[in-house]
Amino acid sequence: MNPAYTTVDHLFTVPLDHSAPTGEHIQVFAREVVDPVRADERLPWLLYLQGGPGGKSPRPSAGSPGWLDQALQTHRVLLLDQRGTGRSTPVTARAAARFASPAQLAVYLGHFRADSIVADAELIRRQLCADEPWETLGQSYGGFLTLTYLSRAPEGLRACYVTGGLPGLTATADEVYARTYPRVRDRVLDFYARYPDDARRLRRIADLLTATEVRLPDGDRLTTRRLRTLGLALGMGDGFERLHWLLDESLDADGELTDTFLHQVRNLTGFTDNPLYAVLQETLYGQGAGPTGWAASRALDGFAEFTEEADPLLLTGEMIYPWMFREISGLRPFADAADLLAARPDWPPLYDHRRLATNRVPLAAIVYHDDMYVDAGLSLRTAREVGATRVWVTNEWEHDGVTASGGRVLARLMDLAAGRA
Repeated sequence: MNPAYTTVDHLFTVPLDHSAPTGEHIQVFAREVVDPVRADERLPWLLYLQGGPGGKSPRPSAGSPGWLDQALQTHRVLLLDQRGTGRSTPVTARAAARFASPAQLAVYLGHFRADSIVADAELIRRQLCADEPWETLGQSYGGFLTLTYLSRAPEGLRACYVTGGLPGLTATADEVYARTYPRVRDRVLDFYARYPDDARRLRRIADLLTATEVRLPDGDRLTTRRLRTLGLALGMGDGFERLHWLLDESLDADGELTDTFLHQVRNLTGFTDNPLYAVLQETLYGQGAGPTGWAASRALDGFAEFTEEADPLLLTGEMIYPWMFREISGLRPFADAADLLAARPDWPPLYDHRRLATNRVPLAAIVYHDDMYVDAGLSLRTAREVGATRVWVTNEWEHDGVTASGGRVLARLMDLAAGRA
C-alpha cells in the first residue's frame, strides 16, 4: 500500500458472455483507492475507464496518475483492469496459443469489446455500491466505453467525464483512418521541424534495415515498417522528447544500431504487455456495417507520402496492420484469429443513437484540438448528437492532458458537469 493512499483489491467473477450467464466465467480485477484521511467516510464512487483498448488500469503511486489526487479530494476511486488486461484473466500470447483453433480464439476475443466491459462494470457497481449510480472518468478509449455505457445502462451513471475520447458514433474504420493519416503526417513533420537531425537519422536507419538483416533481442527482425510504428508516441505531451532521446542513442561510432536502441524498440513495438491493443484496435469501429477488413492497411495505399522509400520517412501512429501478426512474436499466436476478426461482418452496434440523443446524465468532455489519435471533428459531431453534453476544446495539452495537467483537466470537467463553469 502506498502511504499516500488506502487501497483495497477486489476480484469479481463475471460471465465471459453476459448473454449466457451460466456459461464460462472469467475474473475481473479492480483496485479501490481512497484518501487515508477519508477512508471511513461514505464517498461517491468514480470509476476510471482506461485508454487502449487492451491497457490495464494505472498502478497508483505518490502523485501518479496525475489526476488521482484531484479525484481523491471528493471521491472513492475504482481502477478497473478491463477484462483481458492486467490481473483480469489476461489475454496474452501464451493464453492465445492454448486455443485449439483460430476460430475458437476469435469467438473468445469477440467477448472483449466495449459492450462486455460495460456489462462487467454494471455487475461490479451493483456489488460495490449497493446499486447506487457512480461517476466515470474515461480516458481515450475510456470515452468510447462511456458512450457505450450511456447507451446500455445510463441508470448506473450519475455523471461522466471524458478526456480525448468522444468517438464518431457512425464513423467506419475507413473514415477514421482517412482522417488519421493526415494528422499523423503533420505530427511527424512537426517533430522533424523540432529535431531535423532525427529526420536524417531515421532515414539512415531505414536504409540500414533495408540493406542488412537486423534482429531484435527476441529474435524478431527489425524492418522499416516496424521502425515506423515508433510514431505512435508522438501524440503524447512528452512524445517528441521520448522519441528524440531514443534516437539520440540509436547508432554507435561505427554506424551500427546499439543494443540499447534495439532493446527499447523491442519493448516499444512488441505488444508483450498489451496484445489486445493490436487485436481489438479495428473492432472498435465494427458496428454491423460489414467487416473492417484491415482498414488502416487499405487506407495507407492512398497516401503516397507514406511509402518506405520517402525522404523524409514518415512514421505511422495508432494503426494496426496484418503484417504485425506474422512478424511480431508477441502477436503471432493471434494471427489467424485476427484475420477472422477483420473479416467478421456482424459486429453488434455499440451505441444507441436514440438513447444518446435524449441522454440526461451530465457528460463533460475535453476535446484536444490537435489530437493525433481521436479526430476532433468526429468528437465535436458526437457532442452535438448526445444530450446533456458540455465540451471544452483546447490545444493546451496533447492526448494525455488529464495526466499531464496534474488534475486541472479533471477539476474543470467536474465543474462543467455540475454547471459551475
